[in-house]
Amino acid sequence: MVQVFVTGGTFDKEYNYITGELYFKDTHLKEMFERGRSEVHIDVKTLMMIDSLEMGDDEHSIIVYNCRKAESNRILLTHGTDRMVDTARVLAEANITGKTIVLTGAMIPYAFGMSSDGFFNLGSALAFVQVLPPGIYIVMNGRYFEWNKVRKNRQTGTFEELPDD
Repeated sequence: MVQVFVTGGTFDKEYNYITGELYFKDTHLKEMFERGRSEVHIDVKTLMMIDSLEMGDDEHSIIVYNCRKAESNRILLTHGTDRMVDTARVLAEANITGKTIVLTGAMIPYAFGMSSDGFFNLGSALAFVQVLPPGIYIVMNGRYFEWNKVRKNRQTGTFEELPDD
């Protein structure tokens, strides 16, 4: 079984056609898994619905606690892309052993339809969480990255591997 934790982020934002603002209503994850015809046994649990720019120590504590106590050793975490690497670092520092934890997100909300990368990223993350060895990973744009070897390129809107020092 794969434990899926929802934290919000662009993945789950809705668009208010009157004000032009993005907001949270509810997660789209269950619908996405059904639409993708996933046959993987999953359990979806919403931990929070916030933009990752608003994420602090309290939210990180909730994420770490839930990952640590999860019965499954395969965890997929949806997350905002702005602070995804920070949360991956916090999880790594929490020294959660024996579990494969994959963080993924979207640059464009799923509610925007075909222009969203969320559906593709979710499918990629679901596949990677089942086959990667224990550790903390970020999955975006069809690729996986070790938590400490990745950054978000704000110019291209993609994630990229850090150059070797």
